[in-house]
Amino acid sequence: MTENPYIDVLLNALLTVLFIILSSFALASLARFIARWLGATKKKQENTFSGYLFAAPWIVGFLIFVLVPLGYSLYWSFTDYRVTENVPPNWIGLENYAELLSDSGFRASIVNTLYLTAIGLPLMIGVALFLAVLLNQKTRGEHIFRMAFHRPVILGFNTAVLLSWRLMLNTGTGIINQIIRAFSNSFPLFSYSNRVIIFIQELISAFFLGFSSGKYNLLNRVWEAGLPAANRVPMWVESPLWTKMSVVLLMVWGCGAMMLIFLTGLNNIPRELSDAADVDGANSWQHFWKISFPLLTPYVFYNLVVGLIACLQIFEPIYVLYRDNQPLVPSAISMVYYLWQTSFRKFQIGYGSAISWLILIIILVVTAIQFMIQKRWVKYDLY
Repeated sequence: MTENPYIDVLLNALLTVLFIILSSFALASLARFIARWLGATKKKQENTFSGYLFAAPWIVGFLIFVLVPLGYSLYWSFTDYRVTENVPPNWIGLENYAELLSDSGFRASIVNTLYLTAIGLPLMIGVALFLAVLLNQKTRGEHIFRMAFHRPVILGFNTAVLLSWRLMLNTGTGIINQIIRAFSNSFPLFSYSNRVIIFIQELISAFFLGFSSGKYNLLNRVWEAGLPAANRVPMWVESPLWTKMSVVLLMVWGCGAMMLIFLTGLNNIPRELSDAADVDGANSWQHFWKISFPLLTPYVFYNLVVGLIACLQIFEPIYVLYRDNQPLVPSAISMVYYLWQTSFRKFQIGYGSAISWLILIIILVVTAIQFMIQKRWVKYDLY
């Protein structure tokens, strides 16, 4: 390497390009040799060479950046490997996986992830379906609303957006609580509904916190306190009772991709079915429940599978909202956040690898169960 960093970057880029070219030609030549060995015609050999030549950059990248790390991760999950100790991995068999069964921190992360999935995913699907039905009414300015509702998907959970949300969720000065206070002062019914919602939400959160720790003192205190005062607002990022719900709020805010999937499904419903229902005197609810929803079940299933995988891997909102407030982290920590904490703060690579593979197994099992039971409620034959 030279002393000039710009030249180093240029040399690294050139070496990378050279490696891609050489590896692509090597892989394509190997594919052509195998085709020749199998007795393929000369034209078939040339077609094989051309196909693998253009596919080789992705194949090589998959091997280097996906398959090889997967192999190392699987091996490390059976070892005691701590990068800070500067010693090679020590094979310990299934001890990491056995330790996970008694790890209270990992058990708490599973309970928190279960909360985010059980509460957040139905809300995401419900809000996305509701917005899709509204946007399917062909009203004026619908394209503007589509763009607005899909904008969170484009922005994503990047740091700038999440920091903005942390400011908006501030209990005292955040705009969300300011709006809640304004509506509560103007509409007594809204104020009472807000108090009931706060009470129910804090009861549920206190139950999950007690379930993860084995102590239900907080649940008893919330129950004994009863309905909160009239001026109470959600303590989004200040209380362990609201940390998970603030993450759920962000999840619902980003349901624009699900909304577009549902909107596509609504647009694919044959018009003649609605016309026939109108002739039979069906109302709007019957239109939706008897015609639209059965035809939307494949789209619901897709959003359910993709959404569940995303919920089980949620990390960014928790990391940005609570990494600077360590007392609140245990109440919001997810499985992937616990994986990051173990691997990149404690540098326990072997134990972290075991966590990652256990998360993978959980996702595979849950997804397999969804595919097994889909025949009971997904209506493909209506198309």
